[in-house]
Order: sequence, then structure tokens, then C-alpha cells
Amino acid sequence: MDESPKDRLDGCEEHSEARPSSSSVSRRELLKLTLSGAAGLALDGLVDVPVMRAATQELKLSNVGEFTTSCNFCSCGCGMIASVRGGKLISMEGDYDHIVSRGSLCVKGISMFATHASPKRLTKPLYRAPGSDHWEEMEWKDAAEKVARKIHKIRNETWVATQKLGDKDVPVNRTDAIAFLGGAQNTNEECYIFQKASRLLGIPWVEHQARL
Repeated sequence: MDESPKDRLDGCEEHSEARPSSSSVSRRELLKLTLSGAAGLALDGLVDVPVMRAATQELKLSNVGEFTTSCNFCSCGCGMIASVRGGKLISMEGDYDHIVSRGSLCVKGISMFATHASPKRLTKPLYRAPGSDHWEEMEWKDAAEKVARKIHKIRNETWVATQKLGDKDVPVNRTDAIAFLGGAQNTNEECYIFQKASRLLGIPWVEHQARL
């Protein structure tokens, strides 16, 4: 028996309800969009945009610079992101782009900010003279010059230019009195520079914290 036009129409409506179109918008949603747009236009006329932008400068994340660093607690070298405002560290978090840790930090790494902000943290080099019973603060420039003079003196006093190999004297150009130890927070590029500096000074004993 042939279907009537009404039956065919009812079948089409049931079919369309079973598979609703993802791009269709109901009257209720259209009304919401219209009201939201009208409210936005009205708000634009009430708010002073320059004043609002000036106020946002005082927000928590305004004028904040970020730089990446490495945790210095152990030899894993986990990556961290430090947030700085006005030259002061305000937060530290794991670096999700870091190849080693992928944003994860252990309990020591998480406490890095507390270590930085601790009132007991040393901010200047300390020096204790031979025979002294106390430490004295020094300026960074003076400390660097003292270390450089000490290295130069020891290097000259212990320099080995040649070494006997069989019946020949072969050049070795080294000092056995100085060793160099790198830290886990140093990047590959920094370690490369340290390695070159050690070799130029004639230091054969070069080690790294990650190998200990």
C-alpha cells in the first residue's frame, strides 16, 4: 500500500531528529548570542578602555619576565622556569618543555623558591684567612681576583712541561695540583666552555657532579 504524503513527511522528520546537524542553532541559543552581543556593545560604551588597560598593569602577571634555569640540588638537571618582576624572583615552576624532567620536580626542586628567598641565604662570598676563627664578607670582584691569583700561583709552582717517555722527553704542559668539578646546573654549552678553560690552564683532572 502506498504511503500518503503525510506519512512520508513524518518519516523525514523522525529521520532528521535522529541525526541532528552539528551546525544548527536553536532559538534559545540564538537568543543568548544576541543578548550577549548587545551587552558587550553596551559595556564598551560604559568602560574607559585606556583606564582599564592602565589598571591591568597592576595585575599579578603584568611586567613579569621569564627565563629558564636548571635545578642545582642534584645531578638530574631538571628544568625550571623562573618568573621575575623588577629584578626580584616571584615564582618558580617546572619547565614542561625540558627534555629531562618534562615539567616534573621532586620535593627539593619544588622548594627551590624557599631556598632562594631564605634570610639565611648567602649573598656575598665569605673568606676565612689562614689561622682565623671567623669568616669575612668580600665583594664579588675581590673574591674573583683572589681566586685568579691563587690559580696562577699554584699553576706556575706545579707546572710540568715535559715528561719522560722511554728515553725521550715529551711535552705534556700540565699541572697536577688543580682539579675542576662541574655542577649539575651547568648547561652543555657552559660545560664546553669550562672544559676548554681547564685544558688551556693545563688541568687534566676534570670531573662532573653527574658522574659522582
